[in-house]
Amino acid sequence: MVWKKTVTGSALRGSIAAICGMAFLLFGYDQGVLGAVIGLPSFRDEFDNPDSILEGIIASFYDLGCFFGAIVAFLTADRWGRKGSIAWGSWVMVVGTILQTSSTEKIQMTISRVLTGIGNGINTVNVPIWQAESFKSQNRGAMLVIQSALIALGHPLSTFMGLASQQADPSSFAWRWPIAFQGFFLIIILIGLPFLPESPRWLMQHDRVEEATVVFAALEGKHATVNDPKIIRERDMVMASVQRERELGEATWSEVFTEGPNRNISRVLLGAGPYMFNQWSGINSLAYFLPITFERNIGLSTQLSLIISGVLGVQYFLVSWLPYFFIERAGRRTVMILSAAGCSFCMVMIVIMLEVNTLASQWVFVAFCFLFFDIFSWGILPVSWMYASEIMPLRTRNKGVAIGVGSHWLSNFAIVFFTPDAIKNLGPKLYIIWAVFNAAFVPITYFFYPETARRSLEDMDEVFLNERFGVTKCRKPGPRKLETDSDSELEKTYDGKDGMNVAHHGGDFKN
Repeated sequence: MVWKKTVTGSALRGSIAAICGMAFLLFGYDQGVLGAVIGLPSFRDEFDNPDSILEGIIASFYDLGCFFGAIVAFLTADRWGRKGSIAWGSWVMVVGTILQTSSTEKIQMTISRVLTGIGNGINTVNVPIWQAESFKSQNRGAMLVIQSALIALGHPLSTFMGLASQQADPSSFAWRWPIAFQGFFLIIILIGLPFLPESPRWLMQHDRVEEATVVFAALEGKHATVNDPKIIRERDMVMASVQRERELGEATWSEVFTEGPNRNISRVLLGAGPYMFNQWSGINSLAYFLPITFERNIGLSTQLSLIISGVLGVQYFLVSWLPYFFIERAGRRTVMILSAAGCSFCMVMIVIMLEVNTLASQWVFVAFCFLFFDIFSWGILPVSWMYASEIMPLRTRNKGVAIGVGSHWLSNFAIVFFTPDAIKNLGPKLYIIWAVFNAAFVPITYFFYPETARRSLEDMDEVFLNERFGVTKCRKPGPRKLETDSDSELEKTYDGKDGMNVAHHGGDFKN
């Protein structure tokens, strides 16, 4: 089914955000669902009481699949489009979910989790790009915060689903139903996608200018037309960026790994950084195995561990909305730096409480787990999923974001694979590692990461053209109301023939 201009403006943007949000909600649910069922007697009986090594394999091979999915997106998404790639990824997840739910052997469960991960890896590359290319700079960050909050919601949802279905133990329904519930999200995504437009920037890149202009007008609102000066200016600004990139020739894989005029390798490395910050903060060392973390570290029962994990997840979801109100005002850099510093402090306190090992310190350990998730959700979580799509040039955006997402999932695989055994053998020393990593993220972000808040995707091209790789001078958010300036102000950068002179659009980049 081809998209038709049936909804416009905020309704259309909200519909895109809803489908993107459903994909991120599924992502969060997938991250927590195995941890919610892996301790159930029916699951352990079905798979011959797996030891900590096998637990790590079953859990982490999903992340390995996500890594392969990111590579698939790297190779194909420029051809399939943003929306088409999400559809393909969702169908792959449907097959993986069916195979997981029907598993009776360890090998089937492991392979089906890899397959589900491949679909999710494709989606996690394309969903942030589709949304970033469809929203304006002044609300792009806030909308991506909502998606991050929905990742957080997936965790308690999977935990409470496991807790509820625990009542069916010893029937295998107790663990099959929470896994099968992934299909609910996939049905909504696959039904909704045909009614929504492709990314206008991807359409422009593929010479579908008229269709892209219609999409720009639809996103603006029902009163906008393809002949409105504002729509023409937006179209020409993107067209100028596309033309400039085409002058450099067709994008190749090797181009992504060379510097060149567009500073591609600089952007790839900077874009991959927040994805890796996300993982090496230690978040999934806790999130994937939160119930068994409480069981094995402080001796709580399975049921109480699930309840506390669910409550933590609900709080995680609720507080993860807070960046909506400040991420554009404060900027990506500030929230990332404060979040990393706070996460490091929490990990230090977790180590201390586990070493003290009294009844009181065990509950303080639980409290700092809560606080760690909260602080993580205020900075590292939202920035990690938006930054790469904001700094990559259009011609290599998909490839660059795919590399970043691939680094995220490869890191996730390593962490989740080793965590069960690390909890058993390292004890509190595991959390010292995460404290050191979080502390290191603070100076790295301060010195090397340019600010993207309130800057258009085309403006970021100018930031990188005006700076060499190294210490950045672009440390403050761009001017407010960037894309709602008066027509007279915009005319200063519009020549009416050759398109937008983006070199001056958006103010001084050397803040």
